[in-house]
Amino acid sequence: MKTDLNTKQWLSCVIAAIALSSPVYAADVEWRVPTSVPGGSPFYENFLQRFADNAEMLTAGRVDIRPFGAGVIVPALQVYDAVKEGTVEAGHSTPSYLVNQNPINAIFAGFPGGMGPQPYINWIYEGGGQEALQEIRASEGLHSLIVGIGSTEIFAHSNVPINGPDDLDGLKYRTSGPWAEVVREYYNAVPTVVPPGDIYTLLQRKGVDAIEWATPSSNYPEGFHEAARYIIVPGVHQPTFLWEVVVRQDTWDQVPDDLKQLIESAAKLTTYEGLSNFYHNDLIAMEDYRAGKNEVISLDDGFVEELSENGRAWIAARAAAESDAGNPAMEEILENYQAYQARWNAQKDYLITD
Repeated sequence: MKTDLNTKQWLSCVIAAIALSSPVYAADVEWRVPTSVPGGSPFYENFLQRFADNAEMLTAGRVDIRPFGAGVIVPALQVYDAVKEGTVEAGHSTPSYLVNQNPINAIFAGFPGGMGPQPYINWIYEGGGQEALQEIRASEGLHSLIVGIGSTEIFAHSNVPINGPDDLDGLKYRTSGPWAEVVREYYNAVPTVVPPGDIYTLLQRKGVDAIEWATPSSNYPEGFHEAARYIIVPGVHQPTFLWEVVVRQDTWDQVPDDLKQLIESAAKLTTYEGLSNFYHNDLIAMEDYRAGKNEVISLDDGFVEELSENGRAWIAARAAAESDAGNPAMEEILENYQAYQARWNAQKDYLITD
């Protein structure tokens, strides 16, 4: 059958009209989600953007999560408060920034002497860690979605060599979370906290002697290795860490039940994918560091163990103080955490890790 040109044009116009008149359905769930890191940084891409993509995929577009870099909607260190106040529907940040407000967050932030990524992710999903964190956030009027567990961090990018405890005495050190408390109390260092976007300038201008931020591959695009000569490993100060998306509880309660399950699945998928991505890219980053102009200093085993012992002593003292003040939850969660760590260590001879 031959169709003349006028008929073809008419059909094209009809199809175009139908397309233009078809309704565009809005997503069932739309959340603006600011984060504590600059847009485009590894944490933004590997955790928050990945979570947004996974949620859209698993819900077939019914969930629209819109990430915003630090400072676009709220300042980097005020994400939790912005969610509680209802400024935004949800926020992306880390318990590390809440340790000074409530030390129970130290268990989830990562601390010297704590678990590394492998046992930690298992404790989170199989040993009761996720449920414990969700109970804490529920008491704050929030719902927690874990969307990132990281590989081990770099101990420091430093303008001065660090080999032992004497080198920490008086050290001006950009850090946060439990390690800031430990390095001040046990080593007389001078910790300071600045938002992630300000760290490079602080290091480059020698406003501090050393900084710690994150994993080898997270640090690489920030250029810290170009601003300071020394790279100190291993990251005993923070063997692993956790990031979460927190949602106001009343906002979460309005989400349809079928979507809640899919959002939770998207978060868990993001956590596993994100950790795998870190492992892979950290290897590449460390190879580049070692081949470059930096001097990579590996702390000896004795100093690493000393740091670990002091980290465990610090968090045990904080938990005991909380119990004495009538808040036993931290001590109870820490007991569960350390019991899981002990079980892992007792049986790890069966496990090949190289």
